[in-house]
Amino acid sequence: MAEAEAAIVKQDWKAAAAELGPWLQTHPSDARGLFDAGYVADQQNETETAEGFYRRAAKVDPNSFQTHLMLGLLLARAGKLTEARPELLAATTLDAGSGGDALKARAWRALARIDAPGPENPGDPAEASNDLLQALKLSPETPEDTLLAAQIAEAAGQMDAAEAAYRRLLGKDPKSEAGNAGLAHLLLKQKKYSEAETLLRTALTAKPEDPALNAQLALALAAEGNPEAVPLLKRLHTAHPEDAAITRMLADLLAQTGDAAGADALDVELLKKDPTNPDLLVAHGQNLIHQMKYGEAYSAFEKATAADPGDGDAWSGLAFAAMRLGKPEVTLHALTERSKVLPEVPGTYFLWAQAYDTLHQRGQAAVYYHHFLDAAGGKFPDQEWQARQRLALLETK
Repeated sequence: MAEAEAAIVKQDWKAAAAELGPWLQTHPSDARGLFDAGYVADQQNETETAEGFYRRAAKVDPNSFQTHLMLGLLLARAGKLTEARPELLAATTLDAGSGGDALKARAWRALARIDAPGPENPGDPAEASNDLLQALKLSPETPEDTLLAAQIAEAAGQMDAAEAAYRRLLGKDPKSEAGNAGLAHLLLKQKKYSEAETLLRTALTAKPEDPALNAQLALALAAEGNPEAVPLLKRLHTAHPEDAAITRMLADLLAQTGDAAGADALDVELLKKDPTNPDLLVAHGQNLIHQMKYGEAYSAFEKATAADPGDGDAWSGLAFAAMRLGKPEVTLHALTERSKVLPEVPGTYFLWAQAYDTLHQRGQAAVYYHHFLDAAGGKFPDQEWQARQRLALLETK
């Protein structure tokens, strides 16, 4: 054991493992040896081996702070959050020994990261906030703490607190990439586009080629209707052609600015790699509608509804394309499915009316023309004129 721990101090992991192997063969229940073996395997990224040793050590000595801490950290890195949490929570209740407050704070910080909501983790903002508070009682706040506090507050819908935390972080480190990106994201979410633009332009003076910051600037510019957005995203796409998120952003922006063909070319490329993605299929279908390629659009929307039967936009697109192709029965079916997930809007009322009208179901057609006129409120003059003309004929006795 002395030779093994001397090797650990020197970070000579192979030598340490060579000493620990024979020792544990004759002393399989030695908690200290098991922990050391787990630590050595951990340092060599042998995750499963390390986990096994740590678990054996914890079973032999359930009151070992170090074992619960290291096992919890390893499980968290491996993405096993539900298993990591009880280990770290156990560590916070045990004697940390010579490490004292700093090690306890490490356990609390790890718990805060586990409890914080994320893309694949609903989390618990209140619990995460309490975890972080416990850590700060034991050690000074770090920039990582401030960033985490901002993210927790944002997830909890506490936008003022989140903004204050991001600004506190940037006050200490104006070049913080995470701080600038986080605050910009928050400002964009709050539709404070001008503030976001100013922040991002300042941040980009230090890192002009940063793809995330440039993408956020493009979003801000697009929301403001600034024509700089399209060339900025085109440059970004040229520099990062394999970045699907950037490609999708450019496609969306081109579609918004009326370049359906340009947008569709990008969506088609993305669909080659992800052919059943319902969002991409819907975007593809909408681009085809704008190009009056109704047959191709119909096919795209059919695939989208098959991929995700709960996608209301896919059913909307299918209803419209079917009506243009003279398939009123399909339009009615698509509108029925859409109504299960989305409320009616003037456009869908008009489609209902047109489909029933085409099928010579005069009563139903009249009902939906009236619904359309009630909802339209003068915003669709051409269709409203048509609805009144049809009602005049349908309601003629």
